[in-house]
Amino acid sequence: MKLVAGLGNIGDKYCFTRHNAGFMVVDKMAIMHDVEFKEEKKLKCFLGKYKHGFDDIMLIKPTTFMNLSGDAVQLVMNYYKIPVEDLIVVYDDLSLELGKIRFRPNGSDGGHNGIKSVIKNLSTQQIARLKIGIGPQPPVPSETFVLQNFYKDQLETLKPVLKNSVEALEYYFDNGMQKAQNMYN
Repeated sequence: MKLVAGLGNIGDKYCFTRHNAGFMVVDKMAIMHDVEFKEEKKLKCFLGKYKHGFDDIMLIKPTTFMNLSGDAVQLVMNYYKIPVEDLIVVYDDLSLELGKIRFRPNGSDGGHNGIKSVIKNLSTQQIARLKIGIGPQPPVPSETFVLQNFYKDQLETLKPVLKNSVEALEYYFDNGMQKAQNMYN
């Protein structure tokens, strides 16, 4: 079983904010595979599953808000006995230009509180990730910028990025990190 953890904040207020790019990718994946999310209160997330080849793919959206995302990821991994090698986290990245995506096999949190929480809870930086570009950041504090809604033209730019991200994740499931990086970074 593969676990795709999209990071974001729950609630209509945050639906189209830049910080919810991870949720948007997981939502697009769910739509493309006719997956319905069900709230799992004890696991602190919305959860859905589908089949990809021989693998079960589990999609989660933590209900903990961004800064505690690791709580939900850890609960799901423990409950379903999913090793860290079968986890990929999808989240927004300020340093990447809007329209770009980037796979990374591991690394630091880069100042992102969601992945920081996941790293802390799992006690490792060896976490596969797909970063969704939301930059460049204007001269406002990052906390303000990421919680603003995408502008209408940015949402139009983002639509093909979401579809491309789903295709990229499925390519990653079939071909591994190195080939996914070569193809999509």
